[in-house]
Amino acid sequence: MSKPPLFKFRLYVAGDGPHSTQARANLTALCRELLPERHEIEVVDVLRDPQRALTDGVMLTPLLVKLSPAPIRKITGSLSQREPLLQALGLPA
Repeated sequence: MSKPPLFKFRLYVAGDGPHSTQARANLTALCRELLPERHEIEVVDVLRDPQRALTDGVMLTPLLVKLSPAPIRKITGSLSQREPLLQALGLPA
């Protein structure tokens, strides 16, 4: 039996603003529930590392990038709408 895929996410946030905090909490809760021990989350604070945001082409936060498994997907906002989020990430509802 093959091992389930590892989901790799990169979440761009702007400090501890309400939308950034909510996006971080929503992503963490979703991963704990649906992808236990099958996910990695990298958080990039664009206020602390603005050059990284420019290099990666990030113009709006919060921004979630699903790096793997393919295809790469980008989702903006606080990640509070569960059904569209699951659909965008390719996860079962």
